[in-house]
Amino acid sequence: MKASPCRAILLFLLLSLFLLTPLSASPAPRRLLERKADAIDLARALASADAFRPYPTIADRAAWAAIPEERRRVFVAEAERQLGTEWAVLPATRFLDYVRDGNRGRYEALLFSRRGKLADLVLGELLEGQGRFTDAIADGLWLICEESYWGVPAHVGAQKRGSGLPDVTEPTVDLFAAETGALLAWTDYLVGERLDAVHPLVRERVRLEVDRRILTPNLERDDFWWMGFGPREVNNWNPWINSNWLASVLLLERDPERRGRAVGKIARSLDRFVDAYPDDGGCDEGPSYWGRAGASLFESLELLHAATGGRLDVYREPVVRAIGQYIARAYIAGDFYVDMGDASAKVEPEPDLVFRYGRAVGDPSLAGFGSFLAARRGPFGPEDVPRYGSLARVLPALLGTRALEATPPVEPLAGEVWLPDLQMMAARERPGSPAGLYVAAWGGHNAQSHNHNDVGNVIVYSDGQPVLVDVGAPEYTSKTFSPRRYEIWTMQSQWHTLPAINGLDQKDGAEYRARDVAFTPGRDAVRFGLDIAPAYPPEARVTRWRREVTLDRRKREVVLAEDWALGESREPIRLHFVTPLAVDVATPGRVVLSPPGRAPASAGGEAGHVLLYDGRRFTASVEEKAVTDSRLQPIWGDRLSRIILTARDPFSRGSHSIVVRSAH
Repeated sequence: MKASPCRAILLFLLLSLFLLTPLSASPAPRRLLERKADAIDLARALASADAFRPYPTIADRAAWAAIPEERRRVFVAEAERQLGTEWAVLPATRFLDYVRDGNRGRYEALLFSRRGKLADLVLGELLEGQGRFTDAIADGLWLICEESYWGVPAHVGAQKRGSGLPDVTEPTVDLFAAETGALLAWTDYLVGERLDAVHPLVRERVRLEVDRRILTPNLERDDFWWMGFGPREVNNWNPWINSNWLASVLLLERDPERRGRAVGKIARSLDRFVDAYPDDGGCDEGPSYWGRAGASLFESLELLHAATGGRLDVYREPVVRAIGQYIARAYIAGDFYVDMGDASAKVEPEPDLVFRYGRAVGDPSLAGFGSFLAARRGPFGPEDVPRYGSLARVLPALLGTRALEATPPVEPLAGEVWLPDLQMMAARERPGSPAGLYVAAWGGHNAQSHNHNDVGNVIVYSDGQPVLVDVGAPEYTSKTFSPRRYEIWTMQSQWHTLPAINGLDQKDGAEYRARDVAFTPGRDAVRFGLDIAPAYPPEARVTRWRREVTLDRRKREVVLAEDWALGESREPIRLHFVTPLAVDVATPGRVVLSPPGRAPASAGGEAGHVLLYDGRRFTASVEEKAVTDSRLQPIWGDRLSRIILTARDPFSRGSHSIVVRSAH
């Protein structure tokens, strides 16, 4: 029965009211793992170190021989190549680069090369099983055990002595200390019996150092911020470290009392991470951090599930399912994802993790996405081993390929995505297809993890390729997580699809946020509206800046409509748009965006897309930004362009619309 116009209007108003979404505060503590652990008596349910057998060891030759020969051959060849290389030296002065010139990458490259080499040697020995790599494995273990600090220079500031060289008398646990402990624990578990033939003290030293640097500090201290037992919000550090700490405990801790206490503490700490997540599972750190946020949570849950014989199982909890589904919801096309904050626009999620997460929570589409990603990547090889040697991610990827390959691939191409707690929307012109226009936008606040000042930002893609973009973050330096963070150009609102109001950008802080956020889905048009005025400092004198982003499927265009009011107008407003495309602003009212390297449309070149504006009210200019950063250049190429639409006159109130559509 067809609805009357009045009923349709009423339904629309009710729907809009329902979708009017204030930014959610942290939900009430769920304590999923703690409650489950208490219910099953976790300490009694845990398998002993001797009984815990998550993967086959080197003694189980049949399991390793079952891996296809061509896969075994490439890993063995990589181990052979590593035999001919020297172990990296870790000079004190290289460690000091971070405090001297802000560079963290030079030392990290040396540190990670040791761990990657050790992982390659272990995999070669597992797959060949002839003992050729055992001495080299022992050398790597001994070298790593002799290191002064297992973490990276950027994180040593957690010690009482502060940044600089590490104080060996105060082991502190960061991401890569935890990764190192787990790498050594897995090595001991997988090839330990071969190491005894080199010398019994090799394994003794491994166990002593993992206990001294990881197990005991984590058990005895509650003040590591990432644990979540203090006032600071947790982020991906929590599950990333906990997953590695948990592996180290389960593989190496022999004392039943300490073993039970440690696993119970890990469960409570992981709860702090899950409790900080909203019901929609949205990751405010962005999709490239999902791999060490949601995915590391999943690794922790898998270990807990295995160590308790399946009794500790929270996969039916809706928030756990939603956290996994986020990575598919942020997918645009190809390697592109919706990149909030420091996240990269190009992401390569680990197919095995996506697949296993989907299977664990009973989501065939998510499992199918893992299969889709695996087909895009091709067979798992040595180049896919994480550079810091994370064997926990290699083992299931090597041993579980049959189930992954047997699963029908699914590309997640939803027509609309709405995460009300994260305040992120996305919509595509052709649901089920990467073709046509795609738009994403978000609200939120400017104190999110890995925050950029980007409340109200909009990105546009077409046929899976970028048109208007969020740049992301350059390589991390000492400035990145310092009070000077917002001096970095990519983190400023003027380098997003956002206005400068009275010459001012958005401000960082939780009080600078969106209000009156609303999302309205529809067959012909999808709309997202919010007021971004509160994201600007009081000096901007903005009382209202309402923006509505619409994907009009009938007209095949994206419309950005804004209505604004200022308490005072001192300078003309400026609207910013960032693109990797070539820009031609020769024609008033029309910005032409063309593939890079082509002649501009004004010179007879091909136009890809147009950005239409009111040429009577705005003038258009373009600034080019050279891109030399090693993190950004592979994504955007050698340059980006910023389109600036400047109002011809300062006005205290007004409205305007910007339209993006294909030029064809």
